[in-house]
Amino acid sequence: MIGVGRTDRSAFGDWWWTVDRWLLVVLLLLIAAGAILVMAASPAVADRLGLDSFHFVRRQLIFLVPGLAVVFVTSLLPPILIRRLAVIGLLVTMLMLVATLFFGHDVKGARRWLSLGGLLLQPSEFAKPLLAVVCAWLLAQRAQHENFPSFTIVAMVAAVVIGLVVIQPDVGMAMVIAAVTFTQMFLAGLPLILVAGLALAGASAAVGAYALFPHVASRIDRFLDPSRGDTFQVDTSINAFSHGGLFGTGPGEGVLKTVLPDAHADFIFAVAGEEFGLLPSLGLIVLFAVLLLRGFARLFRESEMFNLLAAAGILSQLGLQAVINMGVNMSLLPAKGMTLPFISYGGSSMLALAFGMGIVLALTRQRAGGYRPPVHRPLAPLARDGASA
Repeated sequence: MIGVGRTDRSAFGDWWWTVDRWLLVVLLLLIAAGAILVMAASPAVADRLGLDSFHFVRRQLIFLVPGLAVVFVTSLLPPILIRRLAVIGLLVTMLMLVATLFFGHDVKGARRWLSLGGLLLQPSEFAKPLLAVVCAWLLAQRAQHENFPSFTIVAMVAAVVIGLVVIQPDVGMAMVIAAVTFTQMFLAGLPLILVAGLALAGASAAVGAYALFPHVASRIDRFLDPSRGDTFQVDTSINAFSHGGLFGTGPGEGVLKTVLPDAHADFIFAVAGEEFGLLPSLGLIVLFAVLLLRGFARLFRESEMFNLLAAAGILSQLGLQAVINMGVNMSLLPAKGMTLPFISYGGSSMLALAFGMGIVLALTRQRAGGYRPPVHRPLAPLARDGASA
């Protein structure tokens, strides 16, 4: 226990006694697990690419320290400053998304990264938490201004961001952003007729993606019928879990990571299954479950609509991303290049997720504008004739 007294009125003292320390502990455990798994999985990938064995480990550690700093600094911010930063940040991110179309770094036919000072940055990763906060702010305006067209504006802003992501192309990321925005609109009281309409539009968009993007159709076809194409990555991932058994082969002793593409990123959960076994892998799932359940439990007591919608959007994004990644690794979902939050290698992912969880910690702190305990007021006295006084 850190030696901070309840009478400490410093910024750190106030933060320590108001932040949800259970959320913080689980988050730190996930980050630590990610560092261990990147050290276990990435040397084999680096060797295969002709790089120094610890190339990816060093790069991940470079982002790890700033990521922890981002979590702490962001969790200190008041909601009003979070809103302002999100609006400015989203505008900058949208400009960066446009820039990727012209100056983006091409990887496997997709332009999703910008090269800044020798480091590759993926703007769409930052668009997810920033858009969630901006949408929460717009939707919360309905509580103060009944005629404010919040649903229309949110749909328009989200459509622009989703469109920019689809053009890259990154259909899976676009679907995650759309699902999170829909969740926030639903929580904000979206009329049922519009819920049905958006659900139908989402289904139509999925069919359209299948028809328009050959790589999407190929992944779905191979998932439904493995004989229709190459399923090497998924098959190798399943073999990794089988080879690991209950307790795994031991840290660094896995062999399938030497042939598994993206073993340090999209398929790092398979490396965890082979080297650490079923039980630790289930423990990783439990950590994600505790993080989400604890976060939503705090939101059940939230009185501010903005805080509720913003934190719920970010938690939904994190949970959906984790489910998709682990589902792909276990051949329960079609293949999709998506990182496992705080576990997979990736600087942009680490910083964006750190920013998002910093926001969640900030908005669930026990303070004015965040969680407020219920106030018990005495009942009004009754008049002698039985009428209210």
